[in-house]
Amino acid sequence: MTATDELTITRDAEIGTWFGIGGRADRLARPANEGQLRACLQIDPGLRVLGEGANLLVDDDGVRSLVVRLDDESWRRVEFDAPSGVVRARAGADLPRLILDCARRGLAGLEGLGGIPASVGGAVVMNAGGRFGEIGGAIASVRAMSREGREVLLRRESCRFGYRSSALSDLIVLEAEFQLTPADPGDVRERLKEVMAYKKTSQPMGDRSAGCCFKNPMLRAPVPDVGDAGQRVPAGMLIDRAGCKGLAIGGARVSERHANFIVTSPGARARDVIALMRELQRRVADAFGVRIEPEVAIWRRDGIGLPVEGDDPRAGWPVARAAPGAGSRMEIKP
Repeated sequence: MTATDELTITRDAEIGTWFGIGGRADRLARPANEGQLRACLQIDPGLRVLGEGANLLVDDDGVRSLVVRLDDESWRRVEFDAPSGVVRARAGADLPRLILDCARRGLAGLEGLGGIPASVGGAVVMNAGGRFGEIGGAIASVRAMSREGREVLLRRESCRFGYRSSALSDLIVLEAEFQLTPADPGDVRERLKEVMAYKKTSQPMGDRSAGCCFKNPMLRAPVPDVGDAGQRVPAGMLIDRAGCKGLAIGGARVSERHANFIVTSPGARARDVIALMRELQRRVADAFGVRIEPEVAIWRRDGIGLPVEGDDPRAGWPVARAAPGAGSRMEIKP
């Protein structure tokens, strides 16, 4: 029996996300090995890889493309070589678990990513990070598969890690090799505790959200009381200063604790979140002349990213307008 024969595809499957909302996958596969992953690529070269769903919003209409979940145990393996500091993690390995295991072994270099929920593969593709560092800084090499099913090995410099970006977006990550620094386990654990303590006090970690919703923009021109040209400034600060904390559309709301987090409540729709994101973009642009771009990945039925501004709401995409007399509350109108 070939890998293709053994591959099972589930129809009308749930796409689990941390938002807890959104549509379903027409087709979902869970390949157990690289041979089955190649079979998935033969079925649909444009397939989408689902990680932990922590940085993902799926449109209410769901996804037509084949969705692949690398959650078999074979995709979660991690190998440690503590004396050399080399760690090899498969794409489906859980990043928070990896960070904790490295800290316990006295391997420094990933603890600044504490509190970021992700699979290793997803974190590497987007160069996940924050105030305390980015995952790309710890990468030695990445083994990946092209859409044609060819295996490729990229050294760190070839990955071209940038702010929430890499050269890996058109590839499927199979495995990442990290070069960490052997250190005192107590010191590494203490550093991890400090990072987690900061995030617990500054982020709505108990709410349903996808983490930071927008990337921190680079200013193209000086903005008074914000920053100079060429400076990257916090998107949350801009959203806050534009008066958007607590702003809500349907079941989606800008967190009062951190303005770059959109949180959802029961009954929320993905399109509530999208309408709110559009409104935040509009208000920040009006206030500062700065466009903020999504950090959260958005899967639409036949595309990715936010729909183009001005799409006809009768086609399914709501347009947000302020509700008169509603304070910061919003309603969706046609």
